[in-house]
Amino acid sequence: MSFTQLSSTPIDFQVKGRMAGKRIDAYLANRYPDYSRSVVQKVIGSGAVLVNGLPTKASYKVRPDDLITAWLPELAADEFIPEDIPIGVIYEDEWLTVVDKPPGLVTHPAKGHWSGTLVNALQFHFDTLSTVAGENRPGIVHRLDRDTSGLLIVAKDDQAHRGLAKQFEERTISKEYLALVSNVPSRDRDWVEKAIGPHPTHREKMAIRTVEDGGKTARTFYEVVERFKAHAFVRCKPETGRTHQIRIHLTHLGHPILADKMYSGRDHVTRGDLLGATAENPELVLLGRQALHAYSLKLTHPMTGVKMELTSPLPTDIARTLDTLRSQGEAK
Repeated sequence: MSFTQLSSTPIDFQVKGRMAGKRIDAYLANRYPDYSRSVVQKVIGSGAVLVNGLPTKASYKVRPDDLITAWLPELAADEFIPEDIPIGVIYEDEWLTVVDKPPGLVTHPAKGHWSGTLVNALQFHFDTLSTVAGENRPGIVHRLDRDTSGLLIVAKDDQAHRGLAKQFEERTISKEYLALVSNVPSRDRDWVEKAIGPHPTHREKMAIRTVEDGGKTARTFYEVVERFKAHAFVRCKPETGRTHQIRIHLTHLGHPILADKMYSGRDHVTRGDLLGATAENPELVLLGRQALHAYSLKLTHPMTGVKMELTSPLPTDIARTLDTLRSQGEAK
């Protein structure tokens, strides 16, 4: 990413005990994810990071109660260029739109993805977007993981944005997801209530955590739609909106989502994986991303008060995988 000059206002904070022993460049990059580790190292090298009032090196290992003072770069606000990226529109009016996000598209710009995002596409396709979420997230009221497809609400108007945000906060917007998972749940339906927080060792992952360890309450309802020999097609309704919530809760139950590299360890599924090595075209890849789709949204229009219910059909890759499972003739 690019940045302008260093901020004229320093950031001051003390190191928590649990971070002791971590390199300061890694620590700052983790604490401020808009900046890559290489950018942080350049800032440290320029003398713009002090530890207890003195310049430091990138290799310095922080200690409990160290006082860190840092002048971080000001992010450039003009780098998010509109891009002609195709997106499906399920609904649109003067206040909001609901798009059908394809898999592989990051919702908004962030470290490592400063272009080619849904925001870049929205800036190309729509003349106005809300500003409530900040310069990096015009129109974005909520998000979907990069490889999760399906319905996503976009606000064009600040008042509409605030109304939608209030509905999300009060949990009056109902979201329904469809997923293909490994193994067959023993129950037809159930609730999962497990707090979720940052993974203790893997920066990009989340994990089941206690509230004392930084976990936040998370609750997901799931229901089995179809059963197969070693897989299942399930419907999930998250009551809360934690990062990776459905993926983590299903993995916790022993039913990781197919092709979810982060939580199942595999990034693709072939015909042979489902039907056996003797199947026709066993090496044909059916899925190259997690089989999770935001299928349904129920909300109240923030400006008109009209009740809305929108759906998105299963994308081709998940539908193809489901048809392959059904071809076994073992659905229950």
